[in-house]
Amino acid sequence: MRRLGTVLTAVVLAGAAVSATAGPATAASATGTAAAAKCDTAGWGSALKSADANDHQPLRSIRTGRHDCFDRMVFEVPTAGGKPVGYRIGYVKELHQDGSGDRIQVGGGAILEIRVAAPSYDPGTGGTTYPGKAGKPLPGVSVAGYRTFKDTRFAASFEGDTQIGLGVAKRLPFRVIQQKNQLIVDVAHS
Repeated sequence: MRRLGTVLTAVVLAGAAVSATAGPATAASATGTAAAAKCDTAGWGSALKSADANDHQPLRSIRTGRHDCFDRMVFEVPTAGGKPVGYRIGYVKELHQDGSGDRIQVGGGAILEIRVAAPSYDPGTGGTTYPGKAGKPLPGVSVAGYRTFKDTRFAASFEGDTQIGLGVAKRLPFRVIQQKNQLIVDVAHS
């Protein structure tokens, strides 16, 4: 009789352990699903995105930010009446500087080439408006600790366009948003 009681106790305890293990796993799966729904990137994609230039106003600044679902790069381009800024953004195997064709090393698992129709100089005076140097990290921008962004490189400002290399963890979906005097590039975490 004592053996039967021991066996029954063992079976009950084993069942409780399985239930306890299954409970949190199910909760984690539900939480993961909620997080995935929260980070909806429908319509983003990794294909080339572009818009024609209406104006070539000087680039003023570039900054980055981290968000729950993506990393963000913002280009400040003050335009008359908030006109859209032209751009051409897509993944490349290597980054080659406009004008010279020189290869620029960009860290990360993939390179997103960003061309913005905004020179880093004032076309009227020739004065510098954004102090980027070819092949160097973007001035004042650190992507240390970012989940998606791994490296930034200024490539060139040539014939009215500024060219940037953005090193990312791997080829990930991205989107481009324009609002007032900003061109925004978001790259998803997954």
